[in-house]
Amino acid sequence: MLTKLYQWTLAKAAHAHAERWLFIISFLESSFFPIPPHPLLGLMCLARPERALRFGLICTIASVLGGMLGYAIGHFLYEAVGQQILNALGLAAKFPIAACYLRDYGAEIILIKGATPIPFKLITITAGFIGLSLFTFLWASVLSRAFQFMLVGFLFWKFGRPIKAFIEKYLGLLSAAFLVLIVGGFIAASALSGGGEKSDRCSHATMATLR
Repeated sequence: MLTKLYQWTLAKAAHAHAERWLFIISFLESSFFPIPPHPLLGLMCLARPERALRFGLICTIASVLGGMLGYAIGHFLYEAVGQQILNALGLAAKFPIAACYLRDYGAEIILIKGATPIPFKLITITAGFIGLSLFTFLWASVLSRAFQFMLVGFLFWKFGRPIKAFIEKYLGLLSAAFLVLIVGGFIAASALSGGGEKSDRCSHATMATLR
């Protein structure tokens, strides 16, 4: 089923209203849709590199707005809706771990998510459930999502179709390296102020979940 859904998503790149579909998929993926918008974004940028920045901006705005929906689901409707979404997506076991790290580190985890395969919907629903500051959630989400989507848009806009192979090979490494510099300061400051206890607590949560 996921394969068919993936193919359906990719087919929207050739749709007459491709930008609307990009917005819709980016919005829904932040709260419950299982397929990320990255493949669709890549295809659209490949076909129209001169509009790549626009596509990246659409992804960013839609993803942050969808993240607010995920936050609301976690905050107001976790038992009725949020828990069912996480169960259906196979993310329920990761929920206690995400909750632990979000409570202890907040914005750093959302920023780190931009360079990892952690599903954004897990972060948004969990952030709402634990009552993470909405302001913190929003600014960290904007930075994380903008960096991820706008970087792809910028590279296609600047270098055109030839950049595709480079993005596929090195984008993950570049994203991780850049965000390590940003988040490293947060982690170092946390460690100097006793953050080791936080890591221990979350490690225990991880072990308890895996048993």
